[in-house]
Amino acid sequence: MKSNRNKTLDLPLSECEEYLKKCVFPKEPVKSEELADKVFCGDFFQISPLIPDKSFSLIIADPPYNLRKNYAGEVFSQKNSAEYEEFTRKWLSEIKRLASDNASVYVCCDWKSSLIIGNVLGDYFTVLNRITWQREKGRGAKKNWKNCMEDIWFATASEDYVFNLDKVKLLRKVKAPYTENGVSKDWQKTENGNVRLTCPSNFWDDITVPFWSMPENTAHPTQKPEKLIARLILASSSEGDTVFDPFAGSGTTAVTAKKLGRHFAVIEKSPVYCAWTQIRLQKSETDTRIQGYEHGIFFK
Repeated sequence: MKSNRNKTLDLPLSECEEYLKKCVFPKEPVKSEELADKVFCGDFFQISPLIPDKSFSLIIADPPYNLRKNYAGEVFSQKNSAEYEEFTRKWLSEIKRLASDNASVYVCCDWKSSLIIGNVLGDYFTVLNRITWQREKGRGAKKNWKNCMEDIWFATASEDYVFNLDKVKLLRKVKAPYTENGVSKDWQKTENGNVRLTCPSNFWDDITVPFWSMPENTAHPTQKPEKLIARLILASSSEGDTVFDPFAGSGTTAVTAKKLGRHFAVIEKSPVYCAWTQIRLQKSETDTRIQGYEHGIFFK
């Protein structure tokens, strides 16, 4: 029995039938007007050929890292570097086809897979930056430094892309408030002290990884935080756009997109993760909160 404070979503597949009915199991080509707000259940490499070219202007991909992981009974085995590069090129070539001419692409990875993904990504898109975020979770290693950083590669299909800087500024405390002729310079006094809206860098140390007492937490082994995905969506899309995620996991991209007034189209191989996505989407109908993001402002 879970404690009352444990909000982790881990419903077994045997109890997910009603939610799976809301998912799509495509066998025929999908029309462009049929993509929005869909959870496609199945293998990305089988479903992606059914989707029209240049369908998406924002793609957020969180492929399996090159580690042995059990995803609800589906085991991804660690590959050698050449095999993982081949896998990466295979799915990126499809992403290239699905990306619109003004698309932005974000690819999540750990430090090891980042060495391969960052190199390969440049063969398909223009790489603009590497974001590193602090993932403070898990135990340390006895003979190595604790691994608590992950990367997100930012790339675009062309020089014509969306970047909404004002939507992703951070609220920071001002340690040395500066005034000019007695007037505050780019900061303001609040009940919580002196604060300033600042431009985000490519190092993010304000992300909280979902844990058992958070409503967004699921039993997925590599779940990304809604706050992390929210920053990508707000920066690189507009309300009403459709965000695509080819490896949806337990649905963080879909749920966050919905909470932020975007549409979504996601693909996930695991039926149980697809069902969890539908459960989270249903909850988001009445609860649109994103921890660490309120009233249009990101904060720690």
